[in-house]
Amino acid sequence: MTDSSEESVELEARLEEQGSFDPPESFVEQANVADPGIYEEFEENWPECWEGAADLLSWDREYETVLEDDDAPFYKWFTGGELNASANCLDRHVENGAKNRAAIKWEGELGETRTYTYGDLLNEVEAFAAALRDLGVGEDDVVTLYLPMIPELPVAMLACARIGAPHSVVFAGFSADALATRMNAADSEYLVTCDGYYRRGDALNHKEKADKGVRGVDHDVTSVVVDRLGDELKHFLGDSAHDYGELVEQHEGASVDPVSRDAEDMLFLMYTSGTTGQPKGVKHTTGGYLAYAAWTSHAVLDVKPEDTYWCAADIGWITGHSYIVYGPLALGTTTMMYEGTPDYPDRDRLWELVEKNDVDIFYTAPTAIRAFMKWGSQYPEKHDLSSLRLLGTVGEPINPRAWKWYYTHIGGDECPIVDTWWQTETGGMMITTLPGIGTMKPGSAGPPLPGIDARIVDAAGENVEAGDAGYLTVQKPWPGMLRTLYQNDERFLSEYWQEYSDEETDEWVYFPEDGAKIDDDGYITILGRVDDVINVSGHRLGTMEIESAIVGTEGVAEAAVVGGDHDLKGEAVYAYVILEDGQDPTDAMSDRIVEEVEDAIGPIARPEEVIFTPELPKTRSGKIMRRLLEDIASGNELGNTSTLRNPEVVDEIAAQVESD
Repeated sequence: MTDSSEESVELEARLEEQGSFDPPESFVEQANVADPGIYEEFEENWPECWEGAADLLSWDREYETVLEDDDAPFYKWFTGGELNASANCLDRHVENGAKNRAAIKWEGELGETRTYTYGDLLNEVEAFAAALRDLGVGEDDVVTLYLPMIPELPVAMLACARIGAPHSVVFAGFSADALATRMNAADSEYLVTCDGYYRRGDALNHKEKADKGVRGVDHDVTSVVVDRLGDELKHFLGDSAHDYGELVEQHEGASVDPVSRDAEDMLFLMYTSGTTGQPKGVKHTTGGYLAYAAWTSHAVLDVKPEDTYWCAADIGWITGHSYIVYGPLALGTTTMMYEGTPDYPDRDRLWELVEKNDVDIFYTAPTAIRAFMKWGSQYPEKHDLSSLRLLGTVGEPINPRAWKWYYTHIGGDECPIVDTWWQTETGGMMITTLPGIGTMKPGSAGPPLPGIDARIVDAAGENVEAGDAGYLTVQKPWPGMLRTLYQNDERFLSEYWQEYSDEETDEWVYFPEDGAKIDDDGYITILGRVDDVINVSGHRLGTMEIESAIVGTEGVAEAAVVGGDHDLKGEAVYAYVILEDGQDPTDAMSDRIVEEVEDAIGPIARPEEVIFTPELPKTRSGKIMRRLLEDIASGNELGNTSTLRNPEVVDEIAAQVESD
């Protein structure tokens, strides 16, 4: 008879050896997509295969052509068609009997809750749409939304879509300067913001930051301010600002007919980082984007109207646009929002909410999963997570050890995991397993989705052999793709596209700037950004592979690997490592990490130095700022740390390296 701790050790050992996992038969039987023939069907019937995605929507006017490629790579999808995104997410569900179904379940940081039925949400969206129109917002005016994770954010998005005004959501954690830069770039004269919000129990003054940003805008701005904090923070509106609650109350009961938009009309702008330092305004359109967000939510996330679905991202990023708002609401499901952080008031907060709301599908980032691992399995074990049917990861590759922890401790060895690769620019998922069909391989995102022609090529554009690393490319257009960069077609061409011409044809290939490798089964493993490569003595090493090997070491929670200057090798590998609670940063631990890397990749990847640290420098979106770690490794002057959520950690790491 073995005790539970011995059984746990045996299970971990078996999982460590297991290289692939099949979805449970019970999941396959109920999956939205379970026929493996879908891959062949999409390939043989391309591009008409995407009619199935368009069929998930209601069209005011049927489209005439699935794909127009006369002006490639400025592709057009579902041309001739007209629709409205707000009506697709609200009106049609209300008309079809879902008026009283929960559309949004919101959980506040302090324990407050709000539930909006589809009827409630439609009423508030119409009221705010009427208010925006009365403030002067017209069709094609860009409205900037600078809001945290409160329900008024999706309300504002859908209100803008209703009257044909594209929205530009700016992440609430961004600075005043970042807000001003984006409003100037978008020529946006309208801003929806709030007085403040809560973070770890503290009330943060958001309006002060918004006001400072508006002062940096080079034209007049009309603002709407949501009162989130009440008496906690008194605020003054000023001449050109209006109170959200008062506007909605004044327009309560208003009926606003949704503006019929051409499929290629802009639905929203989303600004993303650029190599030049100037943010890029990624333009997504109404027909192709919405169809693709709905189809991937249906096929990959297995979303059903009766589900309670939770994507634990922020709507300030594309993941929140596609998989908190537009995809789930287009399918008529219940989508959850949470204002706070995963560890406040305690480290079981998310699992408490999963249990309380009987969440069916949970979609989060590997960064969060590694934090859950570090905190320990005792936190999810306090809660009943048996409602979960499917798990997902998004944002960066997930290493096999974290994947298996997620599978066991959150999914109870019963939930398929979809490890999804995609970008702001792609609009939706591109590479992942279909959970009702595909075998899952921890560490590998999976094959390209049906209809997605993703290939791994060398510098000459030729397909690489299985097992070799190369450049990830997408060889055919897809409905969710960005159409261009706002007012900058030239940059759109130069940053994303490569033209291959011969006497017969012109072929345009999309370059996401990620390195990857492919196996014999067509499964793609993302190795990280092309510039996340360390050139050691002429050998190009992907940081992702080295990081996966390090995190595979018992006792390691998270790692970041960078290249630093080296007299002999040109560049050497420097590893910054966070240990799990209770683990000591000893020489023996450092040696074990080095051994793991050598065993997994070879002596060429041996870290020159292992630096133990309690934190890594991260942007407010959770991305590790490797540039600063490179500066520390090379002894360079440290660059700007203002975009970090924890700038103090940089000096601490630098001081530690110097003392060593």
